[in-house]
Amino acid sequence: MQPVALSRILGAPVYDETGGLAGRVREVAISPKDDPNRISDLVVKTSDGDRLLSSGFVKAVTASAVLATGKCDQWPPLASSEGMLLLERDLLDQQIIDVSGRKVVRVNDVDLLPEGTNGSTKLKVGNVDIGLRGAIRRLLKGLAPHSAIEALAGRMPARVIPWEAVDLIETDPARRVHLKLEYERLSKLHPADIADILEDLAPAERGAVFESLDEGVAAEALEEIDPEIQVELMRSMDSEKAADIVEEMNPDAAADLLGDLPQETSDEILEEMEPEEREEVSELLEYEENTAAGRMTTEYLWLAPEATVGDAIDKLREFEGNPETINTVFLVDADHKLVGAVPLVSLVVAPAGTRLSTLAPEHVIYCKAETSETDVAEMFDKYNLMTLPVVDDEQHLNGVITADDVITLLRDRL
Repeated sequence: MQPVALSRILGAPVYDETGGLAGRVREVAISPKDDPNRISDLVVKTSDGDRLLSSGFVKAVTASAVLATGKCDQWPPLASSEGMLLLERDLLDQQIIDVSGRKVVRVNDVDLLPEGTNGSTKLKVGNVDIGLRGAIRRLLKGLAPHSAIEALAGRMPARVIPWEAVDLIETDPARRVHLKLEYERLSKLHPADIADILEDLAPAERGAVFESLDEGVAAEALEEIDPEIQVELMRSMDSEKAADIVEEMNPDAAADLLGDLPQETSDEILEEMEPEEREEVSELLEYEENTAAGRMTTEYLWLAPEATVGDAIDKLREFEGNPETINTVFLVDADHKLVGAVPLVSLVVAPAGTRLSTLAPEHVIYCKAETSETDVAEMFDKYNLMTLPVVDDEQHLNGVITADDVITLLRDRL
């Protein structure tokens, strides 16, 4: 059977078993708890009010009419739409997340697939139309003959999303059915893709999607989001939930975020954080934002010069920080003063018993905490760096700047 557009079914006449006109289709409903992929009922507008035509009583569906079994007065009145997803009300013109395409799109129409079973016809949701084809059908409906509309729509390139690749965004429980959204699929996307999706959503939908994410996924996505939207998201949630997310962020990114928030909000989040994470981020907040110290992270891999390659590999296995910071092992003395840096690749080719001090280059490139962001970027370019250690006036290692930090810096200036 050929797909039937939702826009064609809406308003279509419904004939009962007597052959008489029972009414017209006002809505098409899904009961997500029973089956999120199939139409459960048609809401039929009759002279006695809205009635529910169950899918089991639908004999045939065409683009011009619906044939039903039973008499109209036997169909139950619509008492409530609670627990239903009404396709025109809750889906048409709404923003949805195309998980496969990693983007936010707007619904123009829906393709319904008729399936004949035991003398009845049931409808399954096939594709969501996000292109001009669906828009033209709805725009010209009632203004031109159906054949002319279809001829024009058929010339438009099809832009559809399989229903299985759609994540609905529920933001108004009073108006829309509350669905258990399948954000597990969204969480599997790259954090940068999730960030793009969140930035494309309207504020209400953005908050609903963001709060549904696991803290770890939310933290990674948050680091990729525009700072203004970061602040908006943090201010929209309670401090305990916000603290759980901030704890999962890289310390430098967490400090930047808290520094952009109003002081009161920042203090509330810090108060809810675990002591160790709170102390780490609080220290970074003391530095000027546009300096090397303001860009550095305190998560890095360090060992004493006399440690061996085997020691470094053991510590590498235990490291829980950002993987971007572990392309270098930094060597510090008993006072935590920077004395060397060993590229990770050197560990791969050296025997396990080799002392790290023998693998460190003669000169180590570093910068002072107060070094400007511009000078930091120039050092990365001049020395072709992946990481840059940051030290204080006594040469103590305070943190590390990664190439990713510099890319973010440059992107912010565009």
